[in-house]
Amino acid sequence: MICLRLDSDTLEAIEKWAADEFRSVNGQIQWILDQALKKNGRLKSKE
Repeated sequence: MICLRLDSDTLEAIEKWAADEFRSVNGQIQWILDQALKKNGRLKSKE
């Protein structure tokens, strides 16, 4: 578990995006991080 500090504009954008995707904010942040790691070759895809 980590504590993540975000500015209010970033948090608001993530909250809206999460709601649009029917995810929790935590789930949305995890998805964003996973996508960025895979895109940059830092995390292998589980496919």
